[in-house]
Amino acid sequence: MSHRREFEIAFVGLKPGVHEYEYEIHDKFFEEFQQQDFRNCNSNIKLSLDKKTGFMLLKFEIGGTLEVNCDRCNSNLPLELWDEFNITVKMVDDSDLMNEQEEDPDVYYINRSESHIDVANWIYEFINLSIPMHKTCDFEKMDGPFCNKLAIEVLKKMEPEEKVIKDNPIWKGLQKFKDLDN
Repeated sequence: MSHRREFEIAFVGLKPGVHEYEYEIHDKFFEEFQQQDFRNCNSNIKLSLDKKTGFMLLKFEIGGTLEVNCDRCNSNLPLELWDEFNITVKMVDDSDLMNEQEEDPDVYYINRSESHIDVANWIYEFINLSIPMHKTCDFEKMDGPFCNKLAIEVLKKMEPEEKVIKDNPIWKGLQKFKDLDN
């Protein structure tokens, strides 16, 4: 992965307190990562870094839009992104050992000798986590503005036909006993 300085924050020179950063993320950002299940990403990331003594609190606010394929009809489906994620970054002597032992995914350790923190991987992860697992048009009958009409016709042809339930003459005489209970 190439070194992208725009996502590195030099926290050593920052005064204690809240510092805000904003990032605009587009498809080019994801080229260094694996192939994505979305396209036309236009995301805005607002990062609040609250620097304390010995640790930092990072709050990522994810917003924007991107486009995915509908899981049901395979049409292009625009999605609105909105989510928030919090990370606590603690400064310790042996960050590798502490990160291996930590079970909480919202806690991350860095060495006390570090001067920068790279937020690119978190931005990548949080955008992906903001996308729902089940991506479908909102309409149950698949009659929404983004639904693929051709796919709808094929799916309707594949539905099983309703079976007509015929009265079995064996049970016909028992109906009168059923009505007696009431």
